[in-house]
Order: sequence, then structure tokens, then C-alpha cells
Amino acid sequence: MINSFPYLLMCLLAGIVFIVILTARFKIPAFFALIAASFLVGISVLMPMADILNTIKDGFGNIMKSLGLIIVMGTTLGVVLEHNGSIAVMSDFIIKKMGEKYIALSMNIIGFIVGMPVFCDSGFIILSSLNKSISRRTGISPLTTSVSLATGLLSVHCLIPPHPGASAAATLLQVDFGKLLLTGIVIAIPASLVGYWWALYTGKKNVVKLPEEETIETILSQQLSAFQSFMPIVVPVILMAARSFATWSKSSPQILSTILSSAGEPVIALAIGVLLALLSWKGKKMKIVSTLLSEGAEKAGGILVIIGAGGSFGAILGAMHFGEHFSKVLPLASMGILFPFLITSLLKTAQGSSTVAIITASSLVLPLLPALGLDSANGRLLCVLSMGAGSMIISHANDAYFWVIARFSSIETKPMFRAYTPATLLMGLVTFGMVCILSLLLPH
Repeated sequence: MINSFPYLLMCLLAGIVFIVILTARFKIPAFFALIAASFLVGISVLMPMADILNTIKDGFGNIMKSLGLIIVMGTTLGVVLEHNGSIAVMSDFIIKKMGEKYIALSMNIIGFIVGMPVFCDSGFIILSSLNKSISRRTGISPLTTSVSLATGLLSVHCLIPPHPGASAAATLLQVDFGKLLLTGIVIAIPASLVGYWWALYTGKKNVVKLPEEETIETILSQQLSAFQSFMPIVVPVILMAARSFATWSKSSPQILSTILSSAGEPVIALAIGVLLALLSWKGKKMKIVSTLLSEGAEKAGGILVIIGAGGSFGAILGAMHFGEHFSKVLPLASMGILFPFLITSLLKTAQGSSTVAIITASSLVLPLLPALGLDSANGRLLCVLSMGAGSMIISHANDAYFWVIARFSSIETKPMFRAYTPATLLMGLVTFGMVCILSLLLPH
């Protein structure tokens, strides 16, 4: 295998450009683009074909072993919450409590809460009818409510598990899920609020109206209380946070620590959330439950193959020992968390997917952690959070979520560029600023 750093760097850049071209220009699914890039880079550095295949398989398998069940459980929870009416009940509860004066803020909070277990595009689709109904009822611009909702969903999607990008990065960099969940939620709050602020500002500047002929119905569940609806989301969050606390605290009783460590394991916590969601749904036949569980597993499949392919690409890059070369050439020690932020930002802007951007950046950053001064528990945590911030920048026409928002809100492309794209830039910058503040408080 060739070990010349300039040549390895050229192969690395070629692999990244290859992924961007295939996904953004030719619309090739990310799974095939990542696998193809793995072969391209491996062949370019003259790795034996047998070694390339084994490395790809190992990378794929290692990610699946660590992350597969988490993604399946998280996706299934979102599917059940959608179909049993919990999301509609939660939305109605928050709006009633906040009042019509703060509708945009209510939509932002709804997006933030729903976005914890539900992927941002799915969450927006689920809430789109409610969003447009509220806009019609209150007279608030749909651009304001849509951007506010979308940024609330995006803020947690990029920063916390069980979302695939953050989960994959945490697994690869060996970051505790509980710590990431707690700090990610705290850091996501300013990101969500700046999205809300921009939505208010841009809604006044850009007048958008819904088509007159369109009729919207809001379907709310009459079976579930707000308490029942919130429980499947709140309980897993509490369990994972408690597990992290039990790990930190050495004064906790051994039995309690053991129970919290088991129940707070992400797979178990999410499974408990799924069970609570199913138990709260009375009067449904097992056939319907079986259908929902199958749908959750099927939806998870497409996400899992992308994550697995990202693990394969990372394994190929890891076999090239970039860490040793980069540490000799670049002043990485002075860059710290700025390096993963910039790398992820460039990848996100170029190819559109926050998940692919974080997974690819994680593979690049992992061998560089010692050189960046981030090879500690807190350093790795800060690294994942900085990549989450970078994965928000910049959403535009190559991002599927951009088109989900536009389509389900009946908003034209030009207002979307003026409203949503700048919002993602501001969110990323504010989030990175929060990570910088956190880095001053945490020793690493």
C-alpha cells in the first residue's frame, strides 16, 4: 500500500468528491456511493482486493453490531407515535398551553420535542397538516410556522441519539450516549431558538400564502391523554440520562447503579418507549401492532445500510493511517474542535445529508483525535457536538429535508432559499459557539 502523504491526501479528497458527485449530481443512493468510494480509495492506494473486501465487511459489521438495534428501536418508536395519535395530542397540548400569541414558538417547541425520537423529515411530514391548519386559523405566515417547526426538528436531529448521525459518531468515537443526550439537548436549545427567531424575522419580510383551494384537516386522537402521549418520549430520555448519572456518581448503591445501567442502555430504553407507546394504545388488534412494528423495521433498513456503508468507508480510511500523516503536516493541536466542525460543514453543504456528513467526518476525525488534543472522554464528546453543529450548515437544494419542507408547506423554492437556508447557517454557527463555551468549562 502506498504511504506517501500527498498521494494519500489526494486519494482521500478524490473519495470525498466522488461521494459528493454521486449523491448530489447523479442522485445515487448514499449506500452505493459510500461503498463505491471505499473501493475507489482502497484500489487507489494499492490495497490488495482481499484486504479491501475484508476491511469493508469489518467496518460494516462493527457499526451494525454497535448501532443496529438502536436505529431500529428509535425508528419504530417514531412510527408507533405517529399512528397512535401521540404526536397530534402532544402538539395540541403545547399549543393550548402557549396560546395563539406564541404559535411560532409553539411550533418550534413541538418540533424540538417530537424531533427527539422522530427523524426530522418524518416529523415534519407528520406535523405538516397541523402546521398548515394552524397557519390558516391564526393568519400567521406559513413560512414563519414552517421554518420554526423545521428548525426545531433539525436542532435535535443533528445533535442527539437515537438519530443516526449523532449515534454513529458517538459509537465510532466511543462517546457515552447519556452524556451526549444531556449535553446535546442543552446545546440544541439555542439552535432551535435562533431558528425560531429567524422564522419570525423572515416571515415578515417574505409574504407567503397557502393555496385557497387547499383544505386541511387536523386529526387528533381522542384516546390518549397528554401524559400518555409524552411518556414514550420522556421515559427513554430519563432512563438514558439516569444511566449516565449512575456512571458519574460513585456514591450510588450498587443495585441501583446496576438497574439504571441496564434500563438506561439505549436499546433497552428505546424498547421501553416502544412498549409504553403500544400499551397506551387500547383497543388495537395484534395485526395492527404487527404491521407497525414491521413498518418500523423496514424504515430502519434504509438508514442502517447508509450507516454501515459509512462504517466501511471509515474503515478503509482508518487502514490508511491518516492520523499519523496529518499530525506531522497540519497544526492540528491549535485547531481543536474547529477542525471537525469545518470538515462536517463542508461535507454537509456539498452533498446535502447531515447523516452522511457526520458519518464521513467521524471516520476522518477518529485517527486525528490525539493530534487535535481531543483524545479524552470530554474531548470526544466535544468533537461529536462540533460535528453535529457542522451538519446543520448549509441546507439548500441538494438536501432532501429542504424539499420536504417546501412540498408539505406549499412554499415556493425562492422563499425557501431566503428563509430556511440562512436559518441553518445561523443554527450551525450558534451551536458551534455553544460547543466552544462548553469546551472552556469541560477539561479535556
